[in-house]
Amino acid sequence: MASPRTVTIVALSVALGLFFVFMGTIKLTPRLSKDAYSEMKRAYKSYVRALPLLKKMGINSILLRKSIGALEVACGIVMTLVPGRPKDVANFFLLLLVLAVLFFHQLVGDPLKRYAHALVFGILLTCRLLIARKPEDRSSEKKPLPGSAEEQPSLYEKAPQGKVKVS
Repeated sequence: MASPRTVTIVALSVALGLFFVFMGTIKLTPRLSKDAYSEMKRAYKSYVRALPLLKKMGINSILLRKSIGALEVACGIVMTLVPGRPKDVANFFLLLLVLAVLFFHQLVGDPLKRYAHALVFGILLTCRLLIARKPEDRSSEKKPLPGSAEEQPSLYEKAPQGKVKVS
């Protein structure tokens, strides 16, 4: 049977992966939701306007939106389907993306309700990464080797149990 830690990591990986595939797809195409796609276009235009450094670097709102969307889809697929260490790398990249998105929301002065989902998913990504990186506790499964110090009774267990006379 899988440990609770493994179940938690798998559940978070699949849920977060599917969420980011969905959100990245919304940024890339209007096929899922035309309204959400239009809102994303509007939001990314305001992000580029608020950060003129992006314009100087030659990054327009379309390039920013599509590159973030593509990265979300790619990392979401890795989080959902690929086993092992690549999930942690994808998790890290998604966490960086969430931090960037939170920065953009703060930069344009969006109210909390517009970026609350980013906060929640940032916390979930952090929790998943911390749980995945924590070494598994195997102390309950260890059995003492014959003749080892763990098998021998301590000095207190060997002490005589009678009364001690003090003069």
